[in-house]
Amino acid sequence: MYPIYTVPGNAALLTEQLGTKQKFWFRKDNGEVFLFKEPRPSTGEDWSEKVASELCELLSLPHAQYDLAVWKDRRGVISPNFAPYPYRLVHGNELLSKLDTNYPVKAFFRVQAHILRKVLALIKALDPKFPIGWDSRVPLKSSVEVFVGYLMFDAWIANQDRHHENWSIVVVPATEEEPDFRLHLAPSYDHASSLGRNESDISRKERLVTRDMGRHITAYVEKAESAFYSPSPNNTKPLTTIEAFCEAGKLYRDAANAWLDQLNKVTPKSMHAILEEVPKTLITETAIDFAFAMLSINKERLLATRGMFQ
Repeated sequence: MYPIYTVPGNAALLTEQLGTKQKFWFRKDNGEVFLFKEPRPSTGEDWSEKVASELCELLSLPHAQYDLAVWKDRRGVISPNFAPYPYRLVHGNELLSKLDTNYPVKAFFRVQAHILRKVLALIKALDPKFPIGWDSRVPLKSSVEVFVGYLMFDAWIANQDRHHENWSIVVVPATEEEPDFRLHLAPSYDHASSLGRNESDISRKERLVTRDMGRHITAYVEKAESAFYSPSPNNTKPLTTIEAFCEAGKLYRDAANAWLDQLNKVTPKSMHAILEEVPKTLITETAIDFAFAMLSINKERLLATRGMFQ
């Protein structure tokens, strides 16, 4: 089972202001700074974050590392700071606001100005280096192609929370050895809104076995929405996670195929093993069955898109 790290009760150094969850930074005995995040009640956001982190490993996708934790009897996850001082993390909304002074920087839900093609064009124009410390085993040319992998991953796990503060650029300041500052794409992070983690077991069981195809899990996964929009002014609904990946894949076909090759290597055994490693105090067998079914169905759906990228 994945270990559960105990965060000392007096560990908090600085409360994290981003998002809606209880968060704080703390320092381990070795001096490394970590973020503790508490899940919202009855959501399973801790185990889904941990499972997503391990699934990233299967794809060789650059990602923030998450481990299960407890603080003052409160469940959560911890993650090392991937942009420690003097590095600076610049979020997507800050970057987009430089292009559009009217961009809704403080909005988070259904931001129609969060247009996928603009995001991809911005990353391409900035041309950041690969995420720091990422040992790429995927044949890619640029960080915008890495971002295509983030979109595929979102579609695989049905992550619906890639809003404009859940993708970023890391700015590395100049030094005597490196007289010019550097930009790096941040690793993928904040994947808790995935894998049906907030469904009740009653709902999960029904969706797994019902003959009502409108309620079945195969219909459920198709409804997963991304936080991105198409450029059409008449499109008031966000792209689905699959649509977002396909739109990016049509622009970066080699990258889409490279990431699909990675996904194709993932076996049912390896997916199930990751879910089984979650302590049973945090996840039910029904939740495991449901998440595994989601991953299996979405893998097939993604691999079926290959014809678009020939």
